[in-house]
Amino acid sequence: MVSSEQRRRQLAREKYERQMERRVEMAAARKRRNTIMGASLAVVVLAGGGTLFATGAFNSDDKGKSAANSAQAAPTQAAEPTAPTRKPVEGCTDPAPGAPNGKKWQAEPAMSVDPAGSYTMTMDTNCGKVTIALDAAKAPHTVNSFSFLAGEKYFDHTKCHRLTTSDIFVLQCGDPTASATVPGGAGDPGYKFADENLTGATYPAGTVAMANSGPGTNGSQFFLVYKDTPLPPKYTPFGKITGGLDVVQKIAAAGTLEGGTDGHPMADVTLNALTVSKG
Repeated sequence: MVSSEQRRRQLAREKYERQMERRVEMAAARKRRNTIMGASLAVVVLAGGGTLFATGAFNSDDKGKSAANSAQAAPTQAAEPTAPTRKPVEGCTDPAPGAPNGKKWQAEPAMSVDPAGSYTMTMDTNCGKVTIALDAAKAPHTVNSFSFLAGEKYFDHTKCHRLTTSDIFVLQCGDPTASATVPGGAGDPGYKFADENLTGATYPAGTVAMANSGPGTNGSQFFLVYKDTPLPPKYTPFGKITGGLDVVQKIAAAGTLEGGTDGHPMADVTLNALTVSKG
């Protein structure tokens, strides 16, 4: 004869077992969805990776916005994946308080630099200082633009929004929107200017060059090469790192936030200030 207490316990146990079965089934369903999503993403990444150089490895146009709009238009049936967790990077501190001023101009600034002069660009980042000798003789328009934008504090409080760690080895900065969608960000100062210094251009470690979305589309985005990189001569080299290459290499060694070879830096790299000085 089963007592009422024994019956109550049996019913409670059966209810618990049913709950556990449902949880297992739900977990399996989530795993299947994530597997399908991961496979689809891999196909997209592989398809995009094969055309990286053909479409411009360092595009700085608004392709990221188009991709975002397409994603918003598509129906969402599965829960969004958990955002990756940023981990501390040795030598990096919290960025200085402030935000990009987001200024825009309709035309390239008038020439004010001396092509025969020497100019130094200093990037004061929350991960350390990087100094760059600018080549005004070979890239006068580029150096002039950086001198102008730095004087307007355009780069202050902007983030270095892209890191690549395979085949091409660069840290990309200069996008005030910090839209680090691959292949590039979307920010610019409102004007474009022509390429310079491309004949025989190479990109050894320490090179500083312009990011673009095609010929004659230079704006404010640039990249720092931290390891010899075999790029085609399509990106205006305009400077050489003279101090702080180890800072960039440290940032690169920490990898990307997403864990892949192309994405946001794990370090939340921010330009507290960027200045250009003569001499």
